[in-house]
Formats: sequence, structure tokens, C-alpha cells
Amino acid sequence: MNLTVQIAKHFREVHFGGNWTAVNLKTELADVNWKLATTKIYSFNTIAALVFHINYYVEAISKVLVGVPLTAKDQYSFNVPPIESQEDWEKLLNKTWADAQKFVELVEQLQEAKLDEIFVHEKYGTYYRNLHGVTEHAHYHLGQIVLIKKILLKSADMNTL
Repeated sequence: MNLTVQIAKHFREVHFGGNWTAVNLKTELADVNWKLATTKIYSFNTIAALVFHINYYVEAISKVLVGVPLTAKDQYSFNVPPIESQEDWEKLLNKTWADAQKFVELVEQLQEAKLDEIFVHEKYGTYYRNLHGVTEHAHYHLGQIVLIKKILLKSADMNTL
């Protein structure tokens, strides 16, 4: 199996399951409703904001992989659109799953030699670094999502969520 297929597999697993950590976004978010997803606790980001944030970078890198200039900016990466209903929440989730699948397909099609090339600007490093980075980023925020979800579900006043 070539390296781009391995990278795509690793990314797919953090989103849809089968990874070494035995935790993934789709399973962890399956029982999260819009109220839980948008509940703020302490100074943490909401689950919805973290899902949006993870996907913001997936979408940005996917665009580069199809030849679109990089326009994403860190300052916008938490600008989750308002989620005021279950429908809004499901729309964000469905976009996240679709974008993840598209990303997997793009990485699988990437020529392995491309991995050593500079990604957009030298300051961003190589394609290899960015493709692994977006997976590491998803794992990092998945851990936060799991913890926030546990805290919210344990809170006495969360029975209505």
C-alpha cells in the first residue's frame, strides 16, 4: 500500500472508525443533539464549534488539493454558523462527513512524490506535513469533544438536553 493511501486511511479512521485509539468522530457525535452540541461549559469551545473548526482545515486543504488557492485564515476557523435547531446541527455533521470522504478520495489519488513538495508556501512545510497535521488536529479536538461531552452529560442540569 502506498503512502498516500495510508495517510488517507488514517484520516478516514479518525472520522469513521477503525483506528488504533478505537474512538472516532462519527461514533462520538452520533448521540449528540443540537442543544448538547451548542452548550457552553466553562471557557471551553462548544462541541459544534470544535466540529466546525476540525472541518474548516479539512475543507481548506481539500481545496488546495484540487488546485484552488489557499484562502483559509486561522482567525475564521471557529466561526461556526448559528446552530438553532437539530436540522442546523445535522447539516454541519453531514457537511463534515461529506468533506471528510472527499478529502480521503483526494489524498488517495495524490501521487506519492507530491508528499515531499512544499504545500502552498514554505512556511507551511510539505504536503506530507499538512496531510498528517490535519489528521493529528482531528484527533486532538476529538479528545476535547469526548471530554466536553462527558462533562455535559454528567452535569445535573443537563437532563433536558
